Amino acid sequence: MNNLIDKKILLIICGGIAAYKSLELIRIFKKKGVHIKTILTKSAKKFVTPLSVASLSQEKVYSDLFDHNNEAEMDHISLSRWSDIILIAPTTANTISKLSFGMSDDLASTVVLASNKPIFIAPAMNVRMWEHPANKQNLNKLKNFGYQIIGPEIGEMACGEYGEGKMIEPEIILNYLNNYFTRINKNKKLKALVTAGPTHEYIDPVRFISNKSSGKQGYEIAKSLEKSGVETTLISGPTNLDPIPGVSLIKVKSAQEMFNETLNNLPADIAIFSAAVADWKIKNIEKDKIKKKDSLNLNLEKNIDILKHISNHNSLRPKIVIGFAAETSDLIDNSKKKLIEKNCDWIVSNNVSDPNIGFDSDYNEVTIFYKSKNQEKIPRMKKSILAERIVDKIISQLN
Repeated sequence: MNNLIDKKILLIICGGIAAYKSLELIRIFKKKGVHIKTILTKSAKKFVTPLSVASLSQEKVYSDLFDHNNEAEMDHISLSRWSDIILIAPTTANTISKLSFGMSDDLASTVVLASNKPIFIAPAMNVRMWEHPANKQNLNKLKNFGYQIIGPEIGEMACGEYGEGKMIEPEIILNYLNNYFTRINKNKKLKALVTAGPTHEYIDPVRFISNKSSGKQGYEIAKSLEKSGVETTLISGPTNLDPIPGVSLIKVKSAQEMFNETLNNLPADIAIFSAAVADWKIKNIEKDKIKKKDSLNLNLEKNIDILKHISNHNSLRPKIVIGFAAETSDLIDNSKKKLIEKNCDWIVSNNVSDPNIGFDSDYNEVTIFYKSKNQEKIPRMKKSILAERIVDKIISQLN
């Protein structure tokens, strides 16, 4: 099935011998009904001509960051906003290095830095360059930024050497992107609800009970769901994190507010409760600030158990309900117990006593406990990468 019809692809062609493949790529994209615009780097012009690219794409070819013939329009902004995705093919080692450091010294790199669209790269370089530790490090940075890497292949290269580094064939790139848009179109029918961050349970107008949750993992999950085409609502307790483009953000403070907004935003297909909701709240909140005393007794009562309530709801229960467990000891036993007690489909657990993961860290290491009684340990990785892994598993289960 052709899911590329009327899609807008910005193709950036870099300066390598594999640039000749970009001409075939443009041809087959056009055949599939793709609207394609192109950027040629200065080095790319040594391998393919702007005239050849323009003839195949039937569009203007962009190259200069400062175009004296088009001073009124900022191409690096307009091009990044126009496209559905950005494809860099071939992607040289130099371009990978520049992008990993956020450089913007030409039109191509500036467009990428100014874009919030999905970015795909098709590396092409000598096998020794591909295997160099600096290149591997730069690629890992791009993966952490959310770039998707297509290829390279193993084969004979133009230089006569054999190994990994050969740009993947245009037909494979086309199929990869067609599959990507197929998933996006399918996932657009799905609706997800994510909770994140801590809650604040007020004692008086200036003091509250809370916890150390940063909300980072929940925000990354919401971001990954949105990137996958899922309609996503994020209900967030107080955090210092920025809103996510494309995600509906609802800010709350207390557990009761989070519960109310959760009910207001059901039904959903997916519910992920990553928020660290306070277990207790103050029974009677003081209207005025409590004055300093030698001692203070607080009368607490249990908060509503949002995860348990939604997991056991007869009519509003989502197809998949996932809870999170922040443990400091007996992680396996506590998680299995929580999975049964809450009646959810998964429990994602981590050991928050480890300072290298959880809470304010950008890294996490978790064990997923499934209703099927299986469990899966996922090693330490960036929370953004972990979020993608979790979302991929969710969508695979639903499909």
